[in-house]
This record gives sequence, C-alpha cells and structure tokens, in this order.
Amino acid sequence: MRLVWTIIFALVTGTVFAASPEDDYIAARDKAISAIAAMASANDPVETLDAAGAKALTDLEGRLSTILGPLAVADFPANGTINLGSLSDADIGFGMLDGLRYAKSDDGPSLVATTRGLLERWLQSRAAELDENFRLPADIDAALKLDAFYTQAINSDAAFTGTLDLSLKKPEGADIAFARLGGWAQDIGPNPDQQVIVTIVKGNSVMIASAPATPPVPKITACDAVWTSADAAAQKFQEAYQASDLKDETAYDAANVAWEKGDADYRACMGQHLPSEPVFPALLAQAQTLADHMAGK
Repeated sequence: MRLVWTIIFALVTGTVFAASPEDDYIAARDKAISAIAAMASANDPVETLDAAGAKALTDLEGRLSTILGPLAVADFPANGTINLGSLSDADIGFGMLDGLRYAKSDDGPSLVATTRGLLERWLQSRAAELDENFRLPADIDAALKLDAFYTQAINSDAAFTGTLDLSLKKPEGADIAFARLGGWAQDIGPNPDQQVIVTIVKGNSVMIASAPATPPVPKITACDAVWTSADAAAQKFQEAYQASDLKDETAYDAANVAWEKGDADYRACMGQHLPSEPVFPALLAQAQTLADHMAGK
C-alpha cells in the first residue's frame, strides 16, 4: 500500500518527482552527446557535426544561465559562456566541468561558476573513470587538492601544475575556500606564467577563479639550478638513446625519469623559497581579495 499511496501523493501534488533544472540540463547534455556520437558514427560531414554541436552548446548555455543567474563578482562580467569545449569525445574540451565561464579577455582573469550539485555529479563521473589517469575523487575537498582537477575542469589544452598552496582566511559564509599558485603548460619544467587559483564553495554555489599572478613570480636562482642540472642529465640519457642502434628503451625511460624528478624537485624548491620572496605577501593578498569578492564581499 505504501507504493500506491506514494503514487497517489505524487499525482496529487504534481511536484514531488518533478525533474530539477539540473536534471533537465544533464539530460539535455547527454542527449546531445549521444546524438553527435551517432552522427560521427554515420560519417556525417564535419560541418554538420560542428553545427549540431554549436546549437546544442547554445541551448545548454541558456539552461546554465537560468540555473546560475547573473554573476555578481567584482571585476568579472555578469554574463558568461559555457565552460564545455565540445560535446564530441573526439575533440579537445570534451568532458569539462559543467558551468559558465566569465572573463573580460582571453588573457586576463577568468571565473568558472557552477553549482555544488553539478560539481558533485561531475566528480562522481570522474571517480568512475576507467582510465586511472583521468580518475578523480568524488569528495570535493579531496579533488580541490589535486592538480588534475583543474586540468580537467577548467582548461582543455594544457595541464595544470601547482607550485604551492596559498593560505586563505575563509570568507564569512563560505563552506570551502582553497587557493593554489601554479600554471598551465604542455611540457614540464619552469613555467613563468603562474596563476593564482581560488575556489569558493558557498551553499550551492561553486566558483573557481584563475588570475595571472600579480606581481609575477620571480625566478629563484637556486631552483633554476635544480632544473638545469636535471635537464642536463636527461639530455645525456636522450643522446644515448638516439645513438643506440637498437634504440635502448632503458636510456629513453631514464631520460623521462630525470625530467620528471627535476620538475618535481624544481617545484618543491619554489615552494620552499617563494614564501621568503618580497612578492609573496602580494600574492597572498591577491588570493584573499579574489576569495572575498567571490564570497560576496
């Protein structure tokens, strides 16, 4: 009888089991992804695929705008564009975090806004990822501590590598406040283009801001020396591999190990020395200002 009464109650109220706007968005997104995959399998022209993808992204952007409403964060525009790069799994930008991106220019600060519910769904899909290279924890706190989260969520053509975490005073009302200094690149080694990344979770609102470090992060001689030494060692292994008639894979692997260790050691050196540099207080202040603005101050 419990099931019968549940059905009757649902029919009477008409709202108990109604799909939420987030449910509708996810259903529309997945339907579009399936439709585009079917078109690709049928060898439809690229122009047809692109047109279908653009139309679907416009529809999804409108749905997200309704869910999120206008943005009210200082120095960012009120209206954003969809964060998804593509709805085709053959394209760069497929599978990014569902949300809107706000920016005044391509090379300035940007902010991706979403909801806690959409973020949790996205992380759950990443937690079930078969390829461990793309797997992320379902827990928000744990995910924010991983560089892979930022690589997959808010960028599509480069990997994010953190330099060090920046301490924040949690803004009033915020559930989570996290900041990291790092940069996007397609290769390892020193990256002068450092960004201050700040994430604020407040109620159902989630915002991830990225802004060029101001002032720029300086070179640190001791850390540059760490990388130079590692790079030189890796180059020798690479030369040995190229000179080998049989292309000795041992030398090739050793070169990659040397580069990866050198990159990790370089970043550890930066994390150790940067807090003593004159620019560091300004970087902390930049992160705190971003956090406060995102929290509504």
